[in-house]
Amino acid sequence: MKSFPTQHPDFKLVFHRPRRVALRAALFGHVGLLESWFDGDVDLEGDLHSAFRVGFSSELMRPNLLVSLRNRWHEWRYSNGSAAQARANARFHYALGTAFYRQWLDEGLMMYTCGYWSPGIETLEEAQRNKVEHVCRKLLIRPGDEVVDIGCGFGGFMFHAEQYHGARVTGINTTPEQVKMVREEIRRRHLGGSLAVVEADFRDVRKQYDKVVSIGVLEHAGRDHLDQVVRAHADSLKPGGLGMLHFIGHVGVTETEFFIREHVFPGGWIPSLAETIAAMERAGLEVVDIENLRRHYALTLDEWAERFERNWERIHGLDPQRFDERFRRVWRAYLYGCAEMFRSPQGQTHLFQIVFSKGNLAEEGYPMSRSFLYEGAGTLGSQLDERRARELARRAPE
Repeated sequence: MKSFPTQHPDFKLVFHRPRRVALRAALFGHVGLLESWFDGDVDLEGDLHSAFRVGFSSELMRPNLLVSLRNRWHEWRYSNGSAAQARANARFHYALGTAFYRQWLDEGLMMYTCGYWSPGIETLEEAQRNKVEHVCRKLLIRPGDEVVDIGCGFGGFMFHAEQYHGARVTGINTTPEQVKMVREEIRRRHLGGSLAVVEADFRDVRKQYDKVVSIGVLEHAGRDHLDQVVRAHADSLKPGGLGMLHFIGHVGVTETEFFIREHVFPGGWIPSLAETIAAMERAGLEVVDIENLRRHYALTLDEWAERFERNWERIHGLDPQRFDERFRRVWRAYLYGCAEMFRSPQGQTHLFQIVFSKGNLAEEGYPMSRSFLYEGAGTLGSQLDERRARELARRAPE
């Protein structure tokens, strides 16, 4: 075994099969190097943040012809065009089990999407509550609103919108494991009268709602299905209603990272902001507001990576065969790599929140400035406590 320290003081690569690693890197660039690490042909010692930061500035990151061909094959093989394949793709990632995700997501909401790190927010739990509250405020969610949460995950948004805003929320989810968990939590909290979760593809939604929430769903559409997905969101919204697309998007048209598709999110595809807006226009939606939370996602991923590392032995103990060393390396690459991708000054991958309406809003249909989002004194916790008190008073019998 030979050690080949890089010029960077924070990490080094230790090659066990140098010729094999060199061949894979020559053929497949950064993907070949990563897959050599997953297979144990090379070890990475030291700070992963620094390693990926250096990697993003290297020539290895440029996709070559062979990587592009593998990417296109994957896109054809794992297309989300059919509901059955979309369900299988989702289960590859989200069916890893609630116990697994509890080890590194925030406690309480278990939001597996970008947090909102406004001034004064210090913990992942606060950032995720802040995010769902930010969404509720943007959409003017009021008591009695019928809301659909497309791709509801572990139900964090649903429970928050009901508890603090009095909304009636239906979650749509294609992963049986998550549906089971959310249903059990609804029963445990005795919220069957105001919350429900349906195991279905978002394209199967037949009802229209006052508000449509879509947090981290658009990335699971395919290149050829963007119009279909956006149209499904539009069809779920009542005329004059409000919705939000919260999604990872590219600035400019560029290929989706093959490593993520192959090892983490099969079938995933990241659209550009421009492509998404064009699809929304074709679906008869008006873009009301766009916010870019790219920097917030880097901070969120930092927290996830730290918790994943800290709780690895517990994760491994859940299922030693599934959560083995190879799995650990894939997920470390995913969490650390994505953090540096969102942090990179040259990166094209961002996180957008688009508020939209079905048809043009009337002047009185939405505030004329963003000031309403930031009004009110006190901390997030005190604001939510006050809102909960008002909601309980509203529901109390006269």
